[in-house]
Amino acid sequence: MSSTTPNKATSPAAAADGEHKVSNFLRQIIENDLDKGTYQTRRWAGSPGDAAHHAAGQPDPAKIRTRFPPEPNGYLHVGHAKSICLNFGLARDYGGVCHMRFDDTNPEKEDTEYVNSILDAVQWLGFDWQANGNSHLYQASDYFDFMYRAAEYLVQAGHAYVDEQTAEQMRAARGDFGKPGVDSPFRNRTPAENLARFREMRDGKHEDGSMVLRARIDMASPNINMRDPAIYRIRRATHHNTGDTWCIYPMYTFAHPIEDALEQITHSLCTLEFEDQRPFYDWLLERLTEGGLLQSPPPRQYEFARLNLTYVITSKRKLAQLVYDHKVSGWDDPRMPTIVGLRRRGYTPAAIQLFAERIGVTKSDSWIDYSTLEGCLREDLENKAHRGMAVLDPVKLVLTNWAEVFGSDDYTEDCSQPALPHSAIPEGQPEPAPRVFKIGKEVWIEREDFEEVPPKGYKRLFPGNVVRLKGGYVIECTGVGAKDAEGKVTEVHAKVIPDTKSGTPGADSVKAKAAITWVGVADGAQAEVRLYDRLFLDAQPDAGSKDFIEALNPNSLKVVTGYVEPSLANAKPDDKFQFERHGYFVADRVDHAAGKPVFNRVTGLKDSWAR
Repeated sequence: MSSTTPNKATSPAAAADGEHKVSNFLRQIIENDLDKGTYQTRRWAGSPGDAAHHAAGQPDPAKIRTRFPPEPNGYLHVGHAKSICLNFGLARDYGGVCHMRFDDTNPEKEDTEYVNSILDAVQWLGFDWQANGNSHLYQASDYFDFMYRAAEYLVQAGHAYVDEQTAEQMRAARGDFGKPGVDSPFRNRTPAENLARFREMRDGKHEDGSMVLRARIDMASPNINMRDPAIYRIRRATHHNTGDTWCIYPMYTFAHPIEDALEQITHSLCTLEFEDQRPFYDWLLERLTEGGLLQSPPPRQYEFARLNLTYVITSKRKLAQLVYDHKVSGWDDPRMPTIVGLRRRGYTPAAIQLFAERIGVTKSDSWIDYSTLEGCLREDLENKAHRGMAVLDPVKLVLTNWAEVFGSDDYTEDCSQPALPHSAIPEGQPEPAPRVFKIGKEVWIEREDFEEVPPKGYKRLFPGNVVRLKGGYVIECTGVGAKDAEGKVTEVHAKVIPDTKSGTPGADSVKAKAAITWVGVADGAQAEVRLYDRLFLDAQPDAGSKDFIEALNPNSLKVVTGYVEPSLANAKPDDKFQFERHGYFVADRVDHAAGKPVFNRVTGLKDSWAR
């Protein structure tokens, strides 16, 4: 069986010696900042805090600080896996720390179920948030007090005002790319008037949606995001962490840069859709730094292209639709691109880390073919997944002369095969114990391994042909033993050729044209095998105005009953194997149990979708 433990990460010391990964623009930025000492004077007080808090601390032991900041409103998917590997990996490689932060500023969509699933996913991928003897697990809602204080500072400094227009009025006054915005009639209130009004918002004296706090920047800015964006709104909703303490909540674009600054993040890595928000990110931190609330130098935001993976959708809304409309069995359905789905499908942390490294990071959007992800998994499992034989479309093969050769129809004999090819075993590592299984009068073979009338070039079983049962004896096919009422073959007959067993001196005495896989009736176990394939037939199922439901692959799951050799029947949940000739399979982590084996196909031995 294979291990699900990811490969050991490159140590900071190794990274310092230049042994880290292939360079990209983010690594170049970080290395340039380290060379210039951009953040060398920073101090860290052991926990997030404002300028005074950190000023009382020690020089920061982390050379850089990154963060992974998901909103706990759903299950993480493969795109998040890329971000996890990027943020935690860069911190690891440059002697830094990556913070695990929950961006839980929206009380209406968040849940502790998602919090727990996110923590589990990050740890399963091989990362954690412990560094320098401290846990760096944070939640944005713990900063609500400071965020409110920062908002009051902006109001008092004339950088923010309370706007009582309706949402429709504000939208109309915002303008567009060809037309500047129009100042709100409330824009020129005095700081004292705005502060009084903002405190009324905080104290619950106004209805939800009746007013917002807006940054006072430039209604004529060519960047529409700088046209006095809203930074606080009234929202009466119970928060999973702060309960009913607050009835006003910060907007994400206001909260996020503050969270980064309080945590002393150096490099805030976002996907490209946040590029237009960077001017506000910088504007806000400049105002709060010049006001003495935050330590200098402030964090900097850098954007990279998000993961676009073919045959996959990553919209949380659309993934939820698949779940709630019962198109899949749940968030952990092995066809889902969620991390819990990939894990149940049989993907390994090492394969996903390799995938993230291989696709790299760029500033331009592009599509990554799903076969790249599957290839990384094959590469990881090739030398880890123990081999085993399974018959997924079984036909019984009867060796009609068994008693004549061995003296009894009940006689069985042990056969063995290596658990891993010799070439797959690292030098100096012990060879795993061989698999042992029994051959007897009756075995199961694949239906496609017999042809009553063989096509040209066919080398497997047909009347008069000689083949080897892999790891067992050479046999000669004598023909069909039985058919059902519809004429389908249900039993094949053959004769065993004595003294030809694999591994014995007579093994080469008879030349067999092929070797076929099989499972003994005597010790084979019946198993449920779930043959998963890609969930969508369209490489870009939700591009443009497409209805992604129409692109669902009706053959994305086929369930068969097959037979597996004893080494597979004794698998534990999550154990991974290569079913010889069929591909890579995993014992299902939910349904597999002793006496009731259930296996999921992870991927084939090669890309079956290649054109």
